[in-house]
Amino acid sequence: MVESLNAKVDMVVDGTSYMGLTDYGKIMIGDQAFEFYHHRDPRKFIQIPWEEVDYVLASVMFKGKWIPRFALQTKKDGTYTFSSKNPKDVLRAIRIYVQPDHMVQSLGFFDVLKNAFKHMLKKKAS
Repeated sequence: MVESLNAKVDMVVDGTSYMGLTDYGKIMIGDQAFEFYHHRDPRKFIQIPWEEVDYVLASVMFKGKWIPRFALQTKKDGTYTFSSKNPKDVLRAIRIYVQPDHMVQSLGFFDVLKNAFKHMLKKKAS
């Protein structure tokens, strides 16, 4: 069994990890780390200490009415994407440990398309 990094747990909620194949489990937010534990396989877990979290990216749709997923971008290991039953509550709990200016919205679908067209036009002009 894996030992938790947290001494005090603020929130435990059902969640989904999008690392490779989709894994279902529990998201645990505590005083030391963000943790994800798989429901059935105890070897599948993700523990991210708060010192390693660089940015928290939230995919916001319909002007904040729906947040389908969020991601934690670490300083060394890349980006980990998750979703949960109550994403707003999870992000509020994360905001206690991550500076609010390091919590940003990810680009929307049309923003990605707009950037791609700008890049294509700039490339043709050169």
